[in-house]
Amino acid sequence: MTLTAAIERWPIDGDFVISRGSKREAVVVVVTLSDGVATGRGECVPYARYGETPEATLAELLDLAPQIIPASALTRLESRAARNAFDCALIDFQTKHSGRRIHTMLGLAAPQPLLTCYTLSLDTPSAMAAKARAVTRLPLLKLKLGGDGDIERMRAVRQARPDARLLADVNEGWTAGNIEAMLAEAAMQAFELIEQPLAAGADELLEQIPHHVPICADESAHDAASVVTLAGRYDAVNIKLDKTGGLTAARLMAETARRHSLRIMVGCMVATSLSMAPALVLAADADWVDLDGPLLLASDRLHGLAIRDGWIDPADRALWG
Repeated sequence: MTLTAAIERWPIDGDFVISRGSKREAVVVVVTLSDGVATGRGECVPYARYGETPEATLAELLDLAPQIIPASALTRLESRAARNAFDCALIDFQTKHSGRRIHTMLGLAAPQPLLTCYTLSLDTPSAMAAKARAVTRLPLLKLKLGGDGDIERMRAVRQARPDARLLADVNEGWTAGNIEAMLAEAAMQAFELIEQPLAAGADELLEQIPHHVPICADESAHDAASVVTLAGRYDAVNIKLDKTGGLTAARLMAETARRHSLRIMVGCMVATSLSMAPALVLAADADWVDLDGPLLLASDRLHGLAIRDGWIDPADRALWG
């Protein structure tokens, strides 16, 4: 089996803004595995927050080439992004080689359409409200928060979309001094979930304050081992394949979360449909699905996921799995 890998850049439709900064393109690393008959692909987004870069991830993957032994290659990869791309490419290769779809190979039910969140980038209250009104066909919105004016943002979007289901992702942007007031306001505005309100490492505070709205761990939740420390502090975990190191590890994390009575969101980085397709396998049993990455791009890859009014159809076999 041979491996090839490359960095790809996909322009974002406008700016994608969170509390830590903004970007205008999705930079992904794509892995292709082939034996000359069957070909499998996987895509990852290296996490700058965790010291990963596209260039280092690509170099790590290419160190496996040109001839690889799949059983041992995964253990040789250190970065989680690299492991994700390789794991998903290997699973895709196995489905193509066997002629079976991924759900059949894993003994799962046939996939059904899933409702995804649509993300509103961090902006002024009026701009976020205008964006919410512009997507009235989308019933589930996730607001990026984490700056001064978050109460006004929550109120403005709720006023603009009284019909919508609302979640918020704070990206570690609140503090011990304002979190209780923020959660109380989120409850007043009927938010379903608040994601990572405090910095990772400040989780102990969550044991001491009322959870007016369920709280979801993201930056504090990386893998199955980290989940064990979150019970009693969080109500849910956001599982992303780039954090766990692939679909195989993500399924283990989901099983661990359920054992500890934690609800599950399946999330993503901004990336193409090739990143979302493996996550759909996990999302079939999730409480919330946040796989809107392709909707945020100026264009998607060939055979990309069909997403209509927020509903994601099962992946085309030509895309993945």
